[in-house]
Amino acid sequence: MPQNTFTLIEKITVGAAGASSITFTSIPQTYTDLKVVASARNTGNGSGQYLTFNGSSTSYSAKRLIANNGSTATSHNGGTTNIFLLAVDTRATANSFGSAEFYIPNYTSSNNKSVSLDSVNEENGNSYAYDEISAGLWSNSAAITSITLTPEAGNFAQYSSFSLYGIAKEGVSPSPSSAPAATGGDRILFDGTYWYHVFTSTGTFTPKKNLSCDYLVVAGGGGSGGGTSGGGGAGGARSTVTSTGRGGSLESPLSLTASTNYTVTIGAGGTAGIADGSSGGNGSNSVFSTITSTGGGGGIHGSTGLSGGSGGGAGYGPNVEAGGAGTTGQGYDGGSCTANGNPYYTGAGGGGAGAAGTSVVTSYTGGAGGNGIWTALTNAVSMGQLSGGNYYVGGGGAGGNGSGTVSGGLGGGGSSTDNTNGVAGTVNTGGGAGGPGTDGTKSGATGGSGIVIARYAA
Repeated sequence: MPQNTFTLIEKITVGAAGASSITFTSIPQTYTDLKVVASARNTGNGSGQYLTFNGSSTSYSAKRLIANNGSTATSHNGGTTNIFLLAVDTRATANSFGSAEFYIPNYTSSNNKSVSLDSVNEENGNSYAYDEISAGLWSNSAAITSITLTPEAGNFAQYSSFSLYGIAKEGVSPSPSSAPAATGGDRILFDGTYWYHVFTSTGTFTPKKNLSCDYLVVAGGGGSGGGTSGGGGAGGARSTVTSTGRGGSLESPLSLTASTNYTVTIGAGGTAGIADGSSGGNGSNSVFSTITSTGGGGGIHGSTGLSGGSGGGAGYGPNVEAGGAGTTGQGYDGGSCTANGNPYYTGAGGGGAGAAGTSVVTSYTGGAGGNGIWTALTNAVSMGQLSGGNYYVGGGGAGGNGSGTVSGGLGGGGSSTDNTNGVAGTVNTGGGAGGPGTDGTKSGATGGSGIVIARYAA
């Protein structure tokens, strides 16, 4: 008789910033059942987590059997807005995590969806150690396409991890024999052809066998300056598939050796300028093995934008001011300010990985940030819901603006609005920061951190 087998669909590991929730999205509909295994710790005083399907907050029910500190088990009815399972919280011993797993049969059927749960936590001798077995039901005929877990209090702490498995009968496509051939990353995803390791924080990538590995390496975006400054340039982007920074030739895949630890460094965004006339800082480099992408150039007031992976935008001043230079194969130049002392109270857009920042020629109207790029690798990030839609990276920040709002570049570039502080680049896009409004008292903003994605065939 054929036996059911498990295939890892996605693994999510929470990074240093924590996570307000985690979501498995775009769940393949080709398996018979699903299973999730979780190791979770909350940063607030609440020793549980909430389970929902397809973004719905209605039609749930559960019967829970709970034992506390070895006491006799008691039963409880669950709520209607979610299904509860255990984690641990700040009362627990440091570095300890609660464990939970749940099983969802027939998740693609038009029947109501049942779920069986088993979860435990141990908080080292106080009154918050529990065992729990639950039978849950979602009274909905829709196929399950997404699963969300939300902590009862605070965020999920760093190193909390969640693995989603598909279960199919032996021989059913996709092949259940496929498994990741490497470790490392904050998310590990499988699309039926490729495994993706998504790094949103610094870590290590270790192949289990020799691999030919595609990659996208995006550095941190540049910050914007205080006063009226140009937008921050995007972090440099280097990629082996679809497109790479500055319209360059695609990079060559890496040949990686089994059991070797390859360092992955995620570049931080550049610092914000605070005082009038101060410049934004350059972003930090991102690194994967031998591949280094250069941090984006900072936006500046009254001078030439700073050079970087993509160049920072110039800010208006007494002279003609040029945009910062981008780097060949990584990003474009920042925009310039084109007349002596005029246009007034404007900043040029920061360069993006896919286009130059917009220069300014009209007083009070800042330049738009240059657009970033999309690759087949960033599809993995869309699958993982770091951001909605097609996930672009490497957008430049908008220049300081004195009339309405000017947009940052597609791919995480911050915008700029009159009489407001600058807008930070989006995290894990390498987006440059948008410049502040034009009254001379507003602060700049920080660039967005970078990202690294590694991909190899199953």
